[in-house]
Amino acid sequence: MARKVALVGIGKIARDQHLPAIAANPDWELAAVVSRNASLEDVDSFTTLEELLEKRPDIDTISLAIPPQPRFDYAAAALAAGRHVMLEKPPGQSLAECHALEAAAREHGCTLFATWHSRYADCVPDAKAWLKERRIKRLVITWKEDVRKWHPGQDWIFEPGGLGVFDPGINALSIMTEILPHAVHVSAATLEFPANRDTPIAAQLTFTDPTGAEVSADFDWLQEGPQTWDIDVETDEGTLKLANGGAVMSVNGSVVKQASDHEYANLYKRMAELVQNCGIDMDLSPMTHVADAFTLGRRKTVAAFEF
Repeated sequence: MARKVALVGIGKIARDQHLPAIAANPDWELAAVVSRNASLEDVDSFTTLEELLEKRPDIDTISLAIPPQPRFDYAAAALAAGRHVMLEKPPGQSLAECHALEAAAREHGCTLFATWHSRYADCVPDAKAWLKERRIKRLVITWKEDVRKWHPGQDWIFEPGGLGVFDPGINALSIMTEILPHAVHVSAATLEFPANRDTPIAAQLTFTDPTGAEVSADFDWLQEGPQTWDIDVETDEGTLKLANGGAVMSVNGSVVKQASDHEYANLYKRMAELVQNCGIDMDLSPMTHVADAFTLGRRKTVAAFEF
């Protein structure tokens, strides 16, 4: 029997990704939505999470597709009510919030899943397996896209807790932390803040690798035209490239796998497994890199930004 899930937030990411993934998965039934400004036909709709928790005790899973700033309060309330919680990335606006949510999930015996959708791209497991047997000499992340295209008018993303360019950049970091056979850490960063904004619109990161490999990342939110979501790796036995956010894998310049977009389908499959076993998946390594970049980063003021 399908488990009942409520989706909180029905904005662009919910309509583009969450709703189709839930509809296609027989393990899940979309039983309700929560939104202050919108609703769905033929689905029980609520304007507050509190009302949903009170009136629908039969729904045991809450999926949060809302900005990171209010997410902690929503997740904490759901966990306190004994509901399983699935967190859109990033899982919170701070590491402390995420640690507190994990503690609450353990206290109440609930599942908690910090989702990293790019990590669930089809080619990521293949890249991880290929790199496991090789010595990495150099890894370069190039993640450049157009914020006006993907977040039109969404000022929250430039407010404290919104992460700025790290909102997409953390997707690359979630892939890097999955495919590398060992941990790295940020050693230097430059963060470019628009003169009128509180979060960066571009960033350059350098990492320290325990094996001596050169590891770096270049994030930019002003790239028009074709978008770039690439990770290039040079090893002692050839090169690997993950392109299009992990959907295309090339080895030594030749495409070896080209996959479809199954990221959110894979997320909901994983969530079903976790709920079945009352498990917790709260890997925070991508967010740790972002926090370290803010701690270590040299601030550079650039031109003001308007949508």
